Amino acid sequence: MIKKLLINTGLFGFALAASMSVSAQKFEHLAKTPQLGWNSWNTFACDVNEKMIREMADAMVASGMKDAGYEYINIDDCWHGERDKQGFIQVDKKSFPSGMKALADYVHSKGLKLGIYSDAGNTTCAGRPGSRGHEYQDAVTYASWGIDYVKYDWCDTKDINPKAAYATMRDAIHKAGRPMLFSICEWGDNKPWEWATDVGHSWRTTGDIYPCWNCEHNHGSWSSWGVLPILDKQAGLRKYAGPGHWNDMDMMEVGNGMNEDEDRAHFSLWAMMASPLIAGNDLRKMSEATKKILTNKDMLAINQDKLGIQAMKWIDEGDIEIYVKPLEKGDYAVLFLNRADTTVNYSLDWGFHYMKDDISKHEIFFDKKKFNWRDIWNGGKGSTAEKLNLTMAAHSVVVLRLMPQ
Repeated sequence: MIKKLLINTGLFGFALAASMSVSAQKFEHLAKTPQLGWNSWNTFACDVNEKMIREMADAMVASGMKDAGYEYINIDDCWHGERDKQGFIQVDKKSFPSGMKALADYVHSKGLKLGIYSDAGNTTCAGRPGSRGHEYQDAVTYASWGIDYVKYDWCDTKDINPKAAYATMRDAIHKAGRPMLFSICEWGDNKPWEWATDVGHSWRTTGDIYPCWNCEHNHGSWSSWGVLPILDKQAGLRKYAGPGHWNDMDMMEVGNGMNEDEDRAHFSLWAMMASPLIAGNDLRKMSEATKKILTNKDMLAINQDKLGIQAMKWIDEGDIEIYVKPLEKGDYAVLFLNRADTTVNYSLDWGFHYMKDDISKHEIFFDKKKFNWRDIWNGGKGSTAEKLNLTMAAHSVVVLRLMPQ
């Protein structure tokens, strides 16, 4: 298809078309709720190949993740081969001998969508060919392969303007004509939440995640972060999130080494914060506990709520924090987080509290309005007319869905 395009238009004509001013827009109908999927990097890094990707698509279906709403199978860095003489990117033929189009067809046959990775610089973070200067070629290539999602990284970008670089790839994707979700992976270095609403469908707010509760791994010029540091870096960002443009707290580490309470808390916090939920574990080998966390339909429904409101930190008592997320039909999700390394007993007398969200304009006078609640993880039920008493293990959460009485 690409070769025919070149025959019909000629290299000069193609370059001219790429340089012409195009309408500045993304595909607006995508990511009306945060995207749900899986990405290869957290577990496999550069060890990617078509057999593994096919098996991951199979596992997403067999595990019940597809039925729970997950749809994207995303290949991260290292799928790349070289560029051909005309500048078009090729796949690594050893790892993807059937080609990317055949792999996309297989993923689509499972009722799923395929994502791919590139970089705004000359090279990717793993040293493969980046898209700088080839944005329109790469976008039309991805479209011809049937790609549905583009994660766009920020390595090797010295002296590049991020707003211009990401807008160029956005325009290239739109020009190619195939709807592709555009995931900006700029790490929050240039505050993309301030300028990327019309550029991407989501933007990373921090550096890379690491599978730990509360840690920083310093790599010299950058750091990777645990669950709590990433959570804390979301302060002040919720006003920028909404349908079609999300704060991305990075791919999840559920099932990658933390304990079950930490995994459940990690998943719940990402869901409450309206972050994309992109699993990063080996779906073929996950435990039943991991599967239950990733496929908890009530927690996923909170993340996918159509209001698209990112949770607000309501009460901060040091070790215990309480987050509130307004939902459709007058419901609310309330998350209690135990940041401490020990078990904590906590009581909340609802009637003594008032909640006001200046951004979404929601408010609750708990002494006047009563709610029934359901415990998302443990199945308990109750009412805000009664005092709530919790015993919370270290690094755990309790999530309640409040429904007006």
